[in-house]
Amino acid sequence: QVQLVESGGGLVQPGGSLRLSCAASGRTFSSYGMGWFRQAPGKEREFVAAITRTADSTYYADSVKGRFTISRDNAKTMVYLQMNSLKPEDTAVYFCAATVWSGIRTKQLDYLYWGQGTQVTVSS
Repeated sequence: QVQLVESGGGLVQPGGSLRLSCAASGRTFSSYGMGWFRQAPGKEREFVAAITRTADSTYYADSVKGRFTISRDNAKTMVYLQMNSLKPEDTAVYFCAATVWSGIRTKQLDYLYWGQGTQVTVSS
């Protein structure tokens, strides 16, 4: 089992940057693939980015490709989401999640453990 706690959200102007962090508990962090999802007001939660257990592969939603970067540090049991060139449409609650499945997973149902989320607001 793993517990996830996100941090790093906040208010940022369009074009700005934020780095989200997700701290994971448990000794088997490297056994989990990790993902970031987001949920905007009035919308369903959607996939943002994913990274494999050993960070040998990453994958992004088209809406964030080239602007966001997912990374992980297995020694520190952390996963990160670097968000650059932020747009108002990136405003959402961002969640990190852990999956026991290998490879890249983009579906919410593939993720067993979820954090509580951190709010990101992009506004001038």
